Amino acid sequence: MKTAPPDRAQRNFTDPDSRILPTRDGFIQGYNGQIAVDAAHQVIVAHRLVTNSADSRALVPLVDDVRAHLGRKPREVSGDAGFANEANLSALKQRRITAYLAPGRARHGEARRGEANATGRRKLTKTPLMRAMADRLKRAGRRSRYRLRKQVVEPVFGQIKQASGFRQFLLRGLDQVRCEWAMICTARNLLKLAKARR
Repeated sequence: MKTAPPDRAQRNFTDPDSRILPTRDGFIQGYNGQIAVDAAHQVIVAHRLVTNSADSRALVPLVDDVRAHLGRKPREVSGDAGFANEANLSALKQRRITAYLAPGRARHGEARRGEANATGRRKLTKTPLMRAMADRLKRAGRRSRYRLRKQVVEPVFGQIKQASGFRQFLLRGLDQVRCEWAMICTARNLLKLAKARR
């Protein structure tokens, strides 16, 4: 019986840098692109592209990129459950940035009844910052600043996918795809700025 060496991961023959990633609709072979968006103008102020589906590792680098690009740190950060963990909450606290990160995902339909359910079903044991975040979101309910993520970031992804027709990367290889993602984000910002000048 033949077995593959344990350090080998399944790879796509056309693009060996990409990985199999879970999505809402199943699995795809691809990359994970993340963005940080300015709440006032919906301008992308930082972006990243990685080969894993874990968003949590991208939060601190995105926040640090925002500071490098704009010359100052953001006052607050709003993000979904993929970004919420004790380490990220601690990192934001050390940087004196107010966090609004959902410590769990609400079941389908619960979000319609109120954002207080952003605490979701994740068990929050022995994680004091996550517990405190869940309490903060629950207390604020529909008034929570956490709701901003739906009004700020999600429309930008929608505009990139729907309005621009972007559905897949044209280039292959991590370095090239990172450049393509940077161009997509830049083009989206230029369109936004051009419309604002009219």
